[in-house]
Amino acid sequence: MSDEQSWRAAQPQWSWPRIFLRFILDSAGVVSRGNGPYYAWIVFLLLVIGSGVSAYANQVSHGLITTHMRDQVSWGFYIGNFAFLVGVAAAAVVLVIPAYIYNWGPIRDVVLLAEILSVAAIVMCILFVTVDVGRPHVVWHMMPGLGTPNFPHSMLMWDVLVLSSYFLINYFIVTYLLYMGYTGQKYNANFIMPIIFLSIPMAVGIHSVTAMLFMGLKARAFWHTAILAPRFLSSAFCSGPALLVLIFLVLRKIGRLPVSEHTLFKVGELLAYAMAVNLFFLGVEVFTEFYGETAHSIHAHLQWFGTHERKDIAIYSWTALACNFTAFIGFMVPVLRRKLTVLVGACILAIGGVFVEKGLGLLLPGMTPDVLGETYTYNPSLNEVAVAAGVWAIGALLFTAMVKVALSVTAGTMRFRARSVV
Repeated sequence: MSDEQSWRAAQPQWSWPRIFLRFILDSAGVVSRGNGPYYAWIVFLLLVIGSGVSAYANQVSHGLITTHMRDQVSWGFYIGNFAFLVGVAAAAVVLVIPAYIYNWGPIRDVVLLAEILSVAAIVMCILFVTVDVGRPHVVWHMMPGLGTPNFPHSMLMWDVLVLSSYFLINYFIVTYLLYMGYTGQKYNANFIMPIIFLSIPMAVGIHSVTAMLFMGLKARAFWHTAILAPRFLSSAFCSGPALLVLIFLVLRKIGRLPVSEHTLFKVGELLAYAMAVNLFFLGVEVFTEFYGETAHSIHAHLQWFGTHERKDIAIYSWTALACNFTAFIGFMVPVLRRKLTVLVGACILAIGGVFVEKGLGLLLPGMTPDVLGETYTYNPSLNEVAVAAGVWAIGALLFTAMVKVALSVTAGTMRFRARSVV
């Protein structure tokens, strides 16, 4: 008799909908309980969310004039965060491939947290697009049957499609694995593995389509490069796993995740390869722009050297390069990578470098000068920063809740008991 048949024989009186309802109620109970630092963290996130909601209400009331975006620079801090977080969501594939395809034990122990991070990141992506839209109440025009989504010609619709699909796939994987652990059953590999494998090309797809949103803007020559999608993917495979390393260390510090240093060092090794590819792609791009200069190379000059009107964009670019190259040294040299302090520092630099590189470091050179040759100085307003912080806090709150449930299930403290079903 299989494990599942034994389990069903032991629990004949409960249908799976009632057990799943118990799973949801027990999850809510786990999330609502905690120690002092946990409650302080939740209160902090709620305060930041409240500040973000207030700032967004101000934006809705007065319009996007509350931001520093204008006609010349119509994409700013919100879209920069969106591009970065799509990469974080896609980066789960870096751990999924060695964990499930090559059955790499050290990585497999923590890959569930990567899937949870993908779910939280996609939610934040959707929220950043929502706050960037001047009139979010007319988003129904993109819905098939109700509006005119212009599919398949609209790249925005493709982005909505792949993001929604990737979110549903990852959310289902996380829920299924946790539910099976909650009931004490072994997951059905024949059922879940094809879905896990499907998430791999979907992860590549969400960031490729995001890059194509930039590449498809004909009036923005700076983004007209076929290597932009590979650059997006390579940088995503740096920032996402680096963020996971920091999360693993925090969870290990509070005693809830028995992750080994061997696992952390293996992720650091993967980061070395990803950062090497990322820097190589950047070098190829710079060579193309400056070796055979054209009229459009003005954007690259602005990116790396600035103008008498704008120097801040060059500061963004050089800062990102310095962070990424220093992180690469920390990841690549084994004797450095095996020191936790160096690994943590390299991860922080990689996250910061990619955030700047794919945020304002990518957006501003593409938008400046604009199609009329005007140079507009854009820096995020305080209102934009407050809204963005609120979105990040929502993602952090969702991630915290899901991780708390996952750790309780894997530790065996949250289990189904037939007598507890009502």
